[in-house]
Amino acid sequence: MLKILIPVDGSELSLDAVRHALGLLRQGLQASFVLANVQEPPSLYEMLVTRDPQILEVVSAGAAAHLLEGAQSLCDAAGANYESEIASGDPAHTLIDIVERYGCDAVIIGARGKGGLTGSLLGSVSQVLAHACPVPVTVVKHSQPDEAMAEAATRGLPVSTRHH
Repeated sequence: MLKILIPVDGSELSLDAVRHALGLLRQGLQASFVLANVQEPPSLYEMLVTRDPQILEVVSAGAAAHLLEGAQSLCDAAGANYESEIASGDPAHTLIDIVERYGCDAVIIGARGKGGLTGSLLGSVSQVLAHACPVPVTVVKHSQPDEAMAEAATRGLPVSTRHH
């Protein structure tokens, strides 16, 4: 059985990577997942203001757990086997460490994450992984038709679910 790392930052793009991986399971792939969230280390400002590294660790772990919830829910609903990993450090290099620690056979990652320092790096993280990761990396781009359908639905326009 393959073990696939899926980096998750809570964005819709990272959930697209989860949905892609679950689609592979539905097509017969035998795999389990490692859902990973990498928190950037606290800034000097955060360390000076808080003065208690344990508080920063608790806040960071809580944020990471929250960001993993959507991906975990999708996997639970699909009956997929997964483990969750919360780490701190440089996202790309930390993800490569996770690949090696868990013995992952592949990585499936969203093309870009959400705004903010951590999310803005996900695009470059996927590039670094594609070049430096010791296992194959699949970069999943956000499907444009879904965006158009969602926008149409919120405006009350008719929505076609036909795929060409």
